[in-house]
Amino acid sequence: MSSVNTHYQAQVADLLSQIRAHQGEPSNRAELISSDTAGLDPTTRAEAPSKGNFATYMSDAFHNVNDAQQASADLKNAYERGEDIPLTDVVLSMQKASIGFEATLQVRNKLLKAYEDIKNMPV
Repeated sequence: MSSVNTHYQAQVADLLSQIRAHQGEPSNRAELISSDTAGLDPTTRAEAPSKGNFATYMSDAFHNVNDAQQASADLKNAYERGEDIPLTDVVLSMQKASIGFEATLQVRNKLLKAYEDIKNMPV
């Protein structure tokens, strides 16, 4: 029983340390995304994550990923229409959106796994 508790405590401590490390990094995501979408509508630009609880943080992360995907689609569509946009910018934007989506998916999977582990804990 104690080995199970230490296993879960280690997983929780690892997840908390990853969250704290991520929060401690200086975040210039809004500037990075806005530089990719310089010629696009300003409403598609992402904002820096707000301070608050975990749900707010996750909601901001989901919105940032969504904004990156929309900006990528806008750049792709503009390139396909023949506007003067370098192909490298389009590909880079698409890759950033893809990586953001994959990271979000992995966070979701880890959260679901943690929930399942906690739900199946013997009381």
